[in-house]
Amino acid sequence: MEAEAYLEMARIERDHWWFVARREIFADLIARLDLPADARILEVGSGTGGNLDLLRRFGTVSSFEMDGTAIAIARDKVGGAVDIRQGTCPDAVPFSGERFDLICLFDVLEHIEEDRETLTALKDLLAPGGRILLSVPANPWMFGPHDRFLHHKRRYTRRGLARTIDEGGLTPAFLTHFNTLLFPLAAAARLLDKLRGATESMGSAVPGTLLNGLFRGLFAAERHVLGRVPLPVGVSLLAVLTSKESA
Repeated sequence: MEAEAYLEMARIERDHWWFVARREIFADLIARLDLPADARILEVGSGTGGNLDLLRRFGTVSSFEMDGTAIAIARDKVGGAVDIRQGTCPDAVPFSGERFDLICLFDVLEHIEEDRETLTALKDLLAPGGRILLSVPANPWMFGPHDRFLHHKRRYTRRGLARTIDEGGLTPAFLTHFNTLLFPLAAAARLLDKLRGATESMGSAVPGTLLNGLFRGLFAAERHVLGRVPLPVGVSLLAVLTSKESA
């Protein structure tokens, strides 16, 4: 990502409705995975560390990230409580020979050209019965200036992501859209960008308190159905994966 994108993330990820609600959703899903009491958890592409404290509730956490500035910010946040290393997917993945009960890629795979190869490489780090928790942006037609600002290679269709998962040697325990309730607003904003020929990202400033709280509540409410009922549309896609061998 652009250096400015990392700095913006560091500024807003504690308070912005999208980050806050997404953490609530992930926490609810992870709690239902019935991980071992001493679970080993790996976050791939940990950015500026906004998810690390959440993951530490469920086990011993390690992570890796490609950007040195982001690593420094993340290390400062967690005060040495997480083993954060530098690495990239799929060819420079650290922690070789180690095994994890849960591997998390929170809006990371869309940044990587070799997405299938990345999933194959991470599959080899799974402990027996281990799972991968994956989220990506959905709907290629929504690709626009904000995606380019974040250096996204693509947005996914449900079918396209399922194919990539299969080619990576994994199988979905479930695969669904999410961020569904706010999808009409997001779709309208993206269509407006296309109509006006927008070429620059408008950024992701934290809205006012009332609007921020409303959006957080609507998005976070989806945690009550995710993993139980598939949602047909949404701004993003969410999956829990196991290796084909384990399945």
